[in-house]
Amino acid sequence: MEQEKKLEQKERELEKKLARLQEMEKEIREKEKSIKQSEKARKQIILRITPSLWEEIARWAEEDFRSINGQIEYLLTECVRKRKSGSGK
Repeated sequence: MEQEKKLEQKERELEKKLARLQEMEKEIREKEKSIKQSEKARKQIILRITPSLWEEIARWAEEDFRSINGQIEYLLTECVRKRKSGSGK
């Protein structure tokens, strides 16, 4: 009898933990969704660069199979990543 009560108590505890894990998983999914939505949003900027730099970036983008805009975004992202890691100095 006592062993059955202990097992039932353990089962209730495990059910509570499972419910909490499910809640946490739901919260994580919602946060991931929010992050993905904010990442999809793009800011538009006007960028003035010399024609020669434009040509260099265009050639580079073609080599990397990217659009010019994609190449500029990639380069900026890499620069920010390197700066954050401290290796861009």
